[in-house]
Amino acid sequence: MSESTQKYDLSVVIVNYNVVFFLEQCLNSVFAASKNLNVQIFVVDNNSVDGSINMLKENFSSIVLIENKENVGFSKANNQAIKRANSPYVLLLNPDTVIEEDTFDKCIDFMNSNTDCGGLGLRMLDGKGNFLPESKRGFPSPSVAFYKIFGLSYLFPKSQKFGRYHLGFLSEFEVNEVDVLSGAFMLLRTETLEKIGLLDEQFFMYGEDIDLSYRIKLGGYKNYYFPETKIIHYKGESTKKSSVNYVFVFYKAMILFAKKHFSNKNANLFSFAINLAIYMRASLSLIKRFVKKIATPFLNAALTYSSLFFLSDYWRNAAIKFPEYVFYISIPLYILIFILFGWLIGVYDKGIRNHIIWKATIFASIFILVIYALLPKDWQFSRLFILTASLVFVLQHYLVLITQNLVKTHKIGLPSTPKKHFAIIGDQAEFIRVKKILELTYPTIESIIGVYITKNYEEASGSNLQLNEIIQVHTINEIIYCAKDVSAKDIIEGMTKIESQDIEFKIAQPNTSYLIGSNSIDNSGDFYALNFSALSKSENIRSKRLFDFFFSIILLLLSPILLVIIKFKVKFISNLFRILSGKKSFVGYLNQSDGTKTNLPKIKPGILEPFSISEELSIDKKEELNLLYAKQYSFIFDFEVLVRKWKLLGE
Repeated sequence: MSESTQKYDLSVVIVNYNVVFFLEQCLNSVFAASKNLNVQIFVVDNNSVDGSINMLKENFSSIVLIENKENVGFSKANNQAIKRANSPYVLLLNPDTVIEEDTFDKCIDFMNSNTDCGGLGLRMLDGKGNFLPESKRGFPSPSVAFYKIFGLSYLFPKSQKFGRYHLGFLSEFEVNEVDVLSGAFMLLRTETLEKIGLLDEQFFMYGEDIDLSYRIKLGGYKNYYFPETKIIHYKGESTKKSSVNYVFVFYKAMILFAKKHFSNKNANLFSFAINLAIYMRASLSLIKRFVKKIATPFLNAALTYSSLFFLSDYWRNAAIKFPEYVFYISIPLYILIFILFGWLIGVYDKGIRNHIIWKATIFASIFILVIYALLPKDWQFSRLFILTASLVFVLQHYLVLITQNLVKTHKIGLPSTPKKHFAIIGDQAEFIRVKKILELTYPTIESIIGVYITKNYEEASGSNLQLNEIIQVHTINEIIYCAKDVSAKDIIEGMTKIESQDIEFKIAQPNTSYLIGSNSIDNSGDFYALNFSALSKSENIRSKRLFDFFFSIILLLLSPILLVIIKFKVKFISNLFRILSGKKSFVGYLNQSDGTKTNLPKIKPGILEPFSISEELSIDKKEELNLLYAKQYSFIFDFEVLVRKWKLLGE
């Protein structure tokens, strides 16, 4: 903490790592909550690569920005700012949060009135308005950890014995003394930090809030849960709980905490239980993820192989010659190629569209036919069989999709993107702006209606005071709050009062091209953002990779002929293998090593440049041409470049 005279009422510390959209929304809410106080705001960036720094410098020039050149971890990053803080209170705040306009006022009033309070946490809600139980927690003693690990805390959440991990026996609506504060919102008394020390930098991520909360109590202070104000915490307790990495990092942090604060006997017992939990959870997580990833491809392969095996056997019995290797080599290879192309193009992605299946199958079929044409005559047995295999792959895939949809929705038919009935809560200008974003980013919209705040307008079906009736009458399944017209307090309060449990929520910040509403900061699919370039779309990035993969193989197969023409033969072959392995692309941006901006969609460096340039270009001109390529990219465009410049692949 700064040794100079304190001149702020509060210092807010936000550690950011690659969550630029959430960070901007968080800072908007922090500034709105700072109107009655003199607030010092720090953002410590842990070497983000998502444009966070540029956004901060352009939109929030008054903050104190600390730019780390590497990811130093959560504890160290917070300490960097705390040491420079200049106020009686320090707030550690996650970037994936939204706070109410009176949150700072209420929390500081409480701290001023309760001098024994060393740390304060508050009521947290997820992105759907549901209470997050980690808002109040008990210390993870060996017994508490045991009940948590083996599910007793889940089975008996209100029990004073088994429910101590989340203190489920304490009301979420009442002020209470608690053991552990959440690092997502941790308001600390500077005097307390001076006495007990800063965050322990042994904790890179997770566990530092438990350790600090424990030391607050050891220092003679109390931790309080304060539910009289609320925040949205999109990430919840953690979005990656099912991942192996999360299991190891989180539970290893618990072992570190135990070794630091428990007796040797209890620490060893705790460590044994935690290690047991780690390997149980990690094993289950690996099995679950593996089964989930391979289930559909495995089913596709099994059904396709069975169909083709019986079809081949039928044809052979009908006196059509089928070599023995067809059953054990050709059919498995065909299936492998179909599934590989399916994976490359996105057949196994969530929310797959039907045309993707046909696209993947057509490309796979062309690839197989090209390979087939290059085989010796003795190995060529039937082009019709290849085309039949393609049709079988498509039909069985539809069968699998229909079956999965029947199990999931109890409806017969292909799965489809849910049709949305949107309600935009805001005044007319924001309604028009947000409606345009929705129409440009969401594929299947059934209806978009307005809900006015101050003045009625033509597209509005009623006021925000009639919201529950509007939801029921218009079967609304997603609500967009316009932050320009609706306060954060009203947004959070409104989310908790919606009677329907099947509503999704988004927040539209002023003058932005995105709508945030993810329950997970790691799942960008849950917010809508305008894509200003073709290369911003995942399907085009995948298409570009498929183009590279497909044509690098074709050129390698044709290389015995092409090498007669190519001057630099070794470089030509080397470049093709670099493209095939994903290190390079056939076509990339113009050279950017001279300072050209890199805030374009990320693609692999190209062997060939998209435009033929006969003169030295300025940086601005290069930026303009690179932006043009990103906007106008298409599979055909790259193909045209390759046809014109393929001889340059060896240079």
